[in-house]
Amino acid sequence: MDLTTKYMGLTLKNPIVVSSSKLTGTIGNIIACADAGAGAVVLKSLFEEQLVARAEQKTKLIEMYFWYPEANDYVVNLGKANGLDEYLKFVRDAKAAVNIPVIASINCVSPVEWPKYAAKIQEAGADAIELNIAIFPFDKNISSKQIEDTYIEIVTEVKKFVTIPVSVKLGMFFTNIHAITHRLAEAGADALVLFNRFYNPDVDISNLQVVTDNVFSNPDEKSISMRWIALLSTAGIRCDLAASTGIHYSAGVVKQLMAGATITQICTTLYQNGIPYISEIIAGLEEWMKKHNYKSIDEFRGLVNKRSENTAAFERVQYLKKDFDK
Repeated sequence: MDLTTKYMGLTLKNPIVVSSSKLTGTIGNIIACADAGAGAVVLKSLFEEQLVARAEQKTKLIEMYFWYPEANDYVVNLGKANGLDEYLKFVRDAKAAVNIPVIASINCVSPVEWPKYAAKIQEAGADAIELNIAIFPFDKNISSKQIEDTYIEIVTEVKKFVTIPVSVKLGMFFTNIHAITHRLAEAGADALVLFNRFYNPDVDISNLQVVTDNVFSNPDEKSISMRWIALLSTAGIRCDLAASTGIHYSAGVVKQLMAGATITQICTTLYQNGIPYISEIIAGLEEWMKKHNYKSIDEFRGLVNKRSENTAAFERVQYLKKDFDK
């Protein structure tokens, strides 16, 4: 079976990509992913807010910086530079350790400094950059359009500084996903990763504390990204589409590819089954292809969208209706 896949112009030996997480935060794990057969890895994210907060924290520890604003700015910038240098070394080490594409990940919320940082990440050897953008609508003074415009501005600015491919990983909290995704593609995004999965808060009623629940995904969650990948690929969006969240088994990979995904990103299943499980997912994909006489991924990618009734089914929104006659 030929599992070779083109993603953002990069040649992957298969469409199984390990998504950004703590699993891809060490060189040892990255090597393990490559050894298990992963087509590519997305490195653990460099967080803009964390980098800034850590740098500013250093100035609070020494009172003199309060009296000398110039010194404060210098220390903050130095702290951010040191954090970036650590990540650049990580990128270089990862690239030297494996022979599969290494995709750096930037978690950013503004277009101010990250374009220049992206250029340095490219210089460090990253094959591509995944922009993990998450701007939440918690401020009543910011309109939906302003939030979407920030996404576009980040992509536009980053593309000015790099020549390697750039993908955007985004959440589903948009009024019109069709509109924002097409705008991102027109702004230069080479791929869209659908969707980011955010931690959901819960309440500990004994201790009166907010806790994090439902950390890991479940297979049912893949339906959300599958719906939008099918609709966007049918609409002819001009960029690659990566499916993310809820892909636990080879069957989930097949379903996303048939809906039109270029690649699939996996994470939770590796926490639950171990990194070597990648090889089982690949073997399952090959077995399914052999059973159905497909020799390459391209032969069945987007196949489910060839039927108009399937496209209509993806568009359909139904409410659960209680049967009051019973």
